[in-house]
Amino acid sequence: MSILFANPPWWEGKESRGLFRKKRWRRGVRAGSRWPFTFLGRCTPDNSRAKDYMPYPFFLGYATTYATKEIGKDRVFFRDSIALSESYKSFYKYLDEIKNKIEYFLIESATPSWDHDYKLIKEVKKKHPHLKIIVSGPISTSGQKWDSNIIYAVLKGEYEKNIMKVLNGKDGVFNHDLLTKEEMNEAPLPYYDKYIYDKYFDGNPIPMNKLFPQAHIWSSRGCPFKCIFCVWPAAMTGNDPHGDGKRAVRQYTPEYIDNLVKELTGRYKFKAIYFDDDTFNIGNRHTEKMSEVMSKFKIPWFAMCRADTSKKETWKTMSDSGCQGVKLGVESGSQVVVDKIVNKHLDLKYVQEVVSYIRSLDMSVHGTFTYGLPGETKNDMIKTKRFIKETNFSTVQESGTAEIEGTPLHALINEEKLTTYPGAIADENYDRQKDGGKKWQSLVKELQNN
Repeated sequence: MSILFANPPWWEGKESRGLFRKKRWRRGVRAGSRWPFTFLGRCTPDNSRAKDYMPYPFFLGYATTYATKEIGKDRVFFRDSIALSESYKSFYKYLDEIKNKIEYFLIESATPSWDHDYKLIKEVKKKHPHLKIIVSGPISTSGQKWDSNIIYAVLKGEYEKNIMKVLNGKDGVFNHDLLTKEEMNEAPLPYYDKYIYDKYFDGNPIPMNKLFPQAHIWSSRGCPFKCIFCVWPAAMTGNDPHGDGKRAVRQYTPEYIDNLVKELTGRYKFKAIYFDDDTFNIGNRHTEKMSEVMSKFKIPWFAMCRADTSKKETWKTMSDSGCQGVKLGVESGSQVVVDKIVNKHLDLKYVQEVVSYIRSLDMSVHGTFTYGLPGETKNDMIKTKRFIKETNFSTVQESGTAEIEGTPLHALINEEKLTTYPGAIADENYDRQKDGGKKWQSLVKELQNN
């Protein structure tokens, strides 16, 4: 048994951009991003010199070392073509080189990339008929009938345990089988390819964009909150597409994170750490323990957080331990949208207070917002623009809302109404765009005029 964990290329040609209409390649990010999407990047096929946004493929990384522990290093291959900015020609050449060494081919996919990925899967199968193709990621929750002549196995959710079932000879569709908290903390550290570890790059919150290379890590898996569009908690770390079930959070121990950061700063010489948890600061105790770990390393660190889950004292503890910035998911400047559509139940006035307090600690705050939600009006979007101007964010991220398999938003599209999201309406006027990057492009001009 042998396997390639692949994050294949995703290019969509050149588009004009900017005042001088300079053409750039539209590229996609797939594994590692909560919301796979395409964007106009600076990199080109087989040229990765520029620092484009590049998330670390967490599930691929953990599954790679998990499989390595079970079947041996010589039988496990890893190829992150997205991080390499690899062309299709180069990727297929690599497959030709290792075709006699691998039996299984795993790809992680989601709704925005699926049309592209399925064409690639069929091409891989055509070139190498002996390969057993495994599909994982949010797309695995689609419920569609999979062509067994092309797709050998489908893995729902996290797939460390399920991939071993496949490598031991089983096929078909595998339901969620998550690592327990104990198993998670006993698992090997995620894989970092020594040739491309420094390609991963986020850029926000500032000044993270100046601290390079930066390592993306998790201190936990899962999130108890049920934002309508959010993928990982609904599709990967649980099975809650309607947003009406219980969502558990499993946290790594301080000892595990200590070992991981020691490896990353020692072996790979990372200069900064970014905790890309679904929500890093769930529970003051956990946050304080992670801060205590990070204080040992005396390097800048950053985290994806929620505004209302930490006490003031905890934000101060984070700052004192070296935290230089946080991302805060806000989503909208309309309280109705936040409560009734997104189901975030986040007091926007309190958000403004927290942002000001965090900034007073000399930490940066990067606010994230999404537009084009089902039931959201143009006036709601204008309120978001106004809220951003009135709040002391260091930087903001604005994106379009994409419909992705496994999320409550996707369930809403099919069922018209969800009890947990009373303000969400997906009628004939709703823009069912799979790609959040493209959806945002369609909204930008309209919003700029207001």
